[in-house]
Amino acid sequence: MIKGFIFDLDGVITDTAELHFLAWKALADEMGWNFDREVNEKLRGVSRLDSIGIIMDHNAVSLPEKEIVELATKKNEIYVASLNQITPEDYLPGARELLTHLRQEGFKVALGSASKNSTKVLAQLDATKYFDVIGDGNSVSKSKPAPDIFLFGAEKLELKPEECVVYEDAESGVDAAKAGGFHAVGIGPKERVGHADVRFDDMKQATLFEVKSHFKDLF
Repeated sequence: MIKGFIFDLDGVITDTAELHFLAWKALADEMGWNFDREVNEKLRGVSRLDSIGIIMDHNAVSLPEKEIVELATKKNEIYVASLNQITPEDYLPGARELLTHLRQEGFKVALGSASKNSTKVLAQLDATKYFDVIGDGNSVSKSKPAPDIFLFGAEKLELKPEECVVYEDAESGVDAAKAGGFHAVGIGPKERVGHADVRFDDMKQATLFEVKSHFKDLF
């Protein structure tokens, strides 16, 4: 029986993807590296250090680990400064309504995001009140597609993976959910999240009613 929901943050609750892109672009420009939206798409759902590794591979660049960490920190500082512009108006359409509905229905809710800035983003959105557990990049050492962040959320909710539905917009996130034994809802195009148990084009379509209809034997 499904008793809990675990949500990714970027691309599900809100969309800070453009802020991430601009921060990576600023860093890449400073380093003289090539970086465009096609490369940026490969960073979806990936941790900060893994992201800079992808960008470096694209540019055939190798750097000492210390410098890599310093550059990742610089990117994060650019990104965090931009988070101040997020407001409660920046939920993706349908996200706040779903979170409100889950609260009303008594479901347990956790965040399962690779972002180490999740607490800040939730505070800017005034969304902290919707979550019983915050799982983010500070909670586990292995990032998606490893299932660790979702397993962390389920454990803190005191639920088994099969009792939880995960909402994800990234291929690596759906992979992580399935690897952990969770029910996966994909948000986005078929070519990216079509391997989820059920897929919706956007959060506005992914209502509790629709999810219950798909997993009707589990509610």
